[in-house]
Amino acid sequence: MFKPKYPSPDTYTPVTIRPTPATAEHPESAPAPVTAKAPNALGSLVQQSPGTTLALAVGAVVGVLAVASVAVSLLLAVAVTAVALSISAVVVLFLVRALRQEFKNH
Repeated sequence: MFKPKYPSPDTYTPVTIRPTPATAEHPESAPAPVTAKAPNALGSLVQQSPGTTLALAVGAVVGVLAVASVAVSLLLAVAVTAVALSISAVVVLFLVRALRQEFKNH
């Protein structure tokens, strides 16, 4: 029930397109061959207009600002962690010195 049914491999027939007698006798009525145009720098599908250029510029600025805000957030997190660790190190150092002083006196 759930097994796919594939056609047998011998049923495939390749399709060949041959010119019809009408196009062979009158080549001017035959369809013109399709030629590919060379794409411009931005591709052949992009229409250049002031609105498109403005939209690309705004998109680039928004992307740069987003990446910059993430980078600043990461740097700020590293800075806060470094400050917290340094304060903890000073407190631990103070406690160790206090314990050494106490053991020396007793």
